[in-house]
Amino acid sequence: MIGISDIEAAAQQIAGHVVRTPTVPSPGLSELLGAPVTAKLELLQRTGSFKARGATAKLLSLSGAERAAGVVAVSGGNHGIALAVMAAALHVKATVVMPRTAPARSIALVEAAGASVRLTDGMTSAFELVNVLRDEGLTLVHPFDDPVVIAGQGTLGLEFDEDADDLTDVVVSIGGGGLIAGVAAALRARRPDVRVWGVETEGAQAMSEALAAGGPVPVTGSSIVTTLSAPAVSRLTYDHTAALVREVLVVPDREAVRGSLEFAEHAKVWTEPAAGCLLPAARQVLERVGDGARIGLVVCGGNVTHREIAEWTDRFGLG
Repeated sequence: MIGISDIEAAAQQIAGHVVRTPTVPSPGLSELLGAPVTAKLELLQRTGSFKARGATAKLLSLSGAERAAGVVAVSGGNHGIALAVMAAALHVKATVVMPRTAPARSIALVEAAGASVRLTDGMTSAFELVNVLRDEGLTLVHPFDDPVVIAGQGTLGLEFDEDADDLTDVVVSIGGGGLIAGVAAALRARRPDVRVWGVETEGAQAMSEALAAGGPVPVTGSSIVTTLSAPAVSRLTYDHTAALVREVLVVPDREAVRGSLEFAEHAKVWTEPAAGCLLPAARQVLERVGDGARIGLVVCGGNVTHREIAEWTDRFGLG
């Protein structure tokens, strides 16, 4: 298990390389949900998502030989962007394996940062290829199955604790589980009574399927939210979630897109559906806990184009 000392050490290590993102009360979202809401705006992070934290922590932990070998990662979007940009800043050669279903903008940003991109037919084959490249000598920077990466993501939780007023419930998106593992470890150490809730979209349910099975199991992704579509969680992220998270909620893709539109209208921020899913999940949390809740939202990323939002809005009849 990742300890608070690991996360505090990661915070010292990455300071100066990443942004201390704003933690703000949101009058618009508070009115929308009918309860006080505080948002951690990680979409203002370098590369547009929280992923810069874990990628930077891992890159700074590498030996000279590991850096010289070059790094490799698998990504549906945000982890690849973060690794490509931060590796370039630290003068490390990077290769990113991505599924062809990844957003075109994400692939372009990885290439623009100078990384080599390898495309595969899906996330399962992407993970298979990255393992081959690791065995050929590249240094793996896993998106979630790495204690250093998890500690890096947990620095977000430290900032949330230090900058937010009283919170009863914090809602965090789940892909492979690295973010919620780190945030839950930080928040539960600093605020033992806070309830941490996870949220996935239908068709990207690796953690909820794992919890139902008693351990990680392979899943087939069908959600439009590719940044949450891990083919399985890891034992490391599963153990943290099982121990520290109250419940993992699942919402339809349509409601995740609606959430992105609501963030834009009521909070004045531009989120990807991986963050948009927080709002329908927060409504479920409020139904479960009743009056007196004070909600914290980890707004994890904003890497989505207006064209993608428009297409999904039309597809789901949200116009």
